[in-house]
Amino acid sequence: MIVPKATRLALWVWVAFNIFMALWVGLTSLKSDEEIFSSPFGLPSSPDWDNFASAWTTSGFGGVTLNSIVVVSVSAAVTILLAAPAAYVLARSNRRWVSAMNTYTALCVALPVQTILVPLFVAKTEIYRFAVEIAFGWWDDRITLILIYIGTSLPFTIFLLTAAFKGLPTSLSEAAALDGATPARTFWSIMAPLAWPAVKSAFILNFLNMWNEALLVMVLITSPSQQTLPAALLRLYSTMQYTSNWGGLFAGMVIVVYPMILLYLWVGRRIMEGMTSGAVK
Repeated sequence: MIVPKATRLALWVWVAFNIFMALWVGLTSLKSDEEIFSSPFGLPSSPDWDNFASAWTTSGFGGVTLNSIVVVSVSAAVTILLAAPAAYVLARSNRRWVSAMNTYTALCVALPVQTILVPLFVAKTEIYRFAVEIAFGWWDDRITLILIYIGTSLPFTIFLLTAAFKGLPTSLSEAAALDGATPARTFWSIMAPLAWPAVKSAFILNFLNMWNEALLVMVLITSPSQQTLPAALLRLYSTMQYTSNWGGLFAGMVIVVYPMILLYLWVGRRIMEGMTSGAVK
């Protein structure tokens, strides 16, 4: 596929702009408030590392970091455990309802989460009421967030993994069936390991998306101690805006955003390999 020169130029300009913004945020996080306004694009005269300590203590990043790690890791892992078998069935089944299910999954991928915020909030309220009043006598809204993360991430994950499983040769599953392997044994022992690049890519993409997500956190969780890092960064913005601690605000952005940038730089090529593994046979 030949990419037009204008498109390539636009992509390079976009990449350069994002690199510039990432570097600018990092350098600004090391400046004093006065230096941020007097020399917004210059290098810091003397790195002010206290900005990071101020951002960490003011925002309460310590507690919410653990929330983010637990919520995102559990959500991404359970999403893969549910989506991989479903995608395998959709990729291998010849039943008439499979085509309709694939279309439904694609439509769900295109549906923005903002359009279902009200139903999700109602579902959150009903889950809490059922758990507290009927089932357990207690509930934690972080569990609700995990359930909703899983539900909203399943369509994309199934859509991605279905293409990956379709790219695997059917002769392997047929040979396993002749040897007496059950469909479940065939999936877990043969097909899933072969599709591991796509499975790994789906996990990483879900992890990154959930880690950076703030809208659902702000809508579904009211207690600041139970929220995740992006929501804490928004609270930090409100706090630093009134205290005029702009260096601390930029330091908070570095704490939240830079780890994900480094993670993507580390695994970016593996993500692309996994996403294209089912494109051709």
